[in-house]
Parts: sequence; C-alpha cells; structure tokens
Amino acid sequence: MKVIERIAPDVGWQPISFVNAYFLGHPGGPWLLIDAGLPGYAMQIFEAAEARFGAGSRPEAIYLTHGHFDHAGSALALAERWEVPIFAHRLELPYLTGHSAYPPPDPTIGGAIAFLSRFMPYRGRDLGARLRKLPPGPLPGPDGWEWIATPGHSPGHVSFFRSSDRVLLAGDAFATMNMDSWRGLLSREKKLARAGAPFNLDWEATRESVKKLAELRPNVVACGHGVPIGEGELPDRLKRFADRLRKPRHGRYATAPAEVDESGVVRLPPAPFDPV
Repeated sequence: MKVIERIAPDVGWQPISFVNAYFLGHPGGPWLLIDAGLPGYAMQIFEAAEARFGAGSRPEAIYLTHGHFDHAGSALALAERWEVPIFAHRLELPYLTGHSAYPPPDPTIGGAIAFLSRFMPYRGRDLGARLRKLPPGPLPGPDGWEWIATPGHSPGHVSFFRSSDRVLLAGDAFATMNMDSWRGLLSREKKLARAGAPFNLDWEATRESVKKLAELRPNVVACGHGVPIGEGELPDRLKRFADRLRKPRHGRYATAPAEVDESGVVRLPPAPFDPV
C-alpha cells in the first residue's frame, strides 16, 4: 500500500500511477477526497484512507477537479463503498452521466503525452445517482476550502484553494512535471508545465485560468500530475510561467476551441492529419 504523504498539516497526497489524489482533513475529523485516480485503483485509495483516518472512516464527499478517466476513474466504486456523493462542476456533468464524450485529444501538437493520448480514452462515463452538481460556496468539512472555476483543460475544470495558508490543488490547470517530455514523464522532476496538453480544448481559457491561479500567489501547489511544490519563490515562478504560457503553434484546438455547453460537445474544429 502506498502511504499518503503530507504536504500541509491536514492535506495528504497519494500518487496513483501517473496521477494524484488528495485527502483534506485531520484524522478524527471530517475529511474530503479530491479526485479518484484511474479505474481499478479504488482499493489502493480506500486502504490509504483507512490508514490515515481510521478503519470505518469515510469522507464527507468526493470532489472532482474534472471528469477525465485518470481523475474520475475510481470515483463511483469509492462512492458506493463509502455511500457518499460525488461533486463536479455543472459543465462536467454531461461527460459524467454518459450523455457526451469529451472533445477528442489532439496528438498532432507533438510531445510525449500527445503521442500517448492516441491510446487514452475520452468517452464519457456514468457515475449514476451518486453524482451531484458542485454548489457555490465553501466546501463542507475541513475549514477554509473553496473551489475556483479554471476551464480550458476541460469545460468545467475546477481548482481548490485555501487562503489561510495559500495551498492550491490545481488539478490539470497546469502540472508540476513536464508531460511533453519523455524524460519528464519518467523522472517526474519538479517543473511548472502545461498539463495534458493534447486534452486542452480551449487554449485561451487555459491561459486565463493559470493567470487567475497565479494571482492567488500560492505557497504550495499540488497538481493532478507531478510532485507538489512548496518552495519559497513559488509565487513568482508561477506568475512567470503564467505570463509565458502560449497555445501550440499548430493543432486541432490551436486556432479555435471546441464549442461546448451544458449538454456536452456542440461543435469541434476539424481534425488535422495525423501521420501516425
């Protein structure tokens, strides 16, 4: 069993293959699970939660930064085991009720994760009666947490932030590893970088979301991919990264975003020729 690592007194981090899950709360008190990893990893997350919070404990709820397969894959299995709801932004609901597939990834932008995206699923999934629309206001349970809309990587992507100590859980708004590099994927070396670039359906929204998060000047950044960063110069590094972030020079969503609404995908730009 992978032991949960601590990134703040009441924030735990657990790597699950190449993606991360986060546990908010103190043992003995109310707690939350942020993201639920890949399909088939429910038992790993469940056992880690029991080791941290005690046998028989369960979260107030599961919160998703977004519904891609690597963040929502084990959500339903865990929600049914714990008998708790799953919350996601309203613009994620079409993809979590099976009504729509996500916009397909664009492998033609180049890079390691772009190559691998050819083999990654983007179909929607049905989380059934456990799924709830993310309500406005602070999160229940552990004090001080709020969600922030950060679309671009997906239509209803959200990040989670606590202003008292400026801890940021950024999901796939960006990453703390270079996913475009094979070396970066294998080493997981700490670096502020774009996350899951072939899945970004709106590059201008992605850039604005990262700028919004940089303005929070977080002391700790924990993303969906990569090792959390809590170094002293982080706020300035994140601002410089946000200022430099640009859309790809070519690719399906480089010139026009996918059009989406509360029913799912409305219109897609034409797919470029893929030589692979």
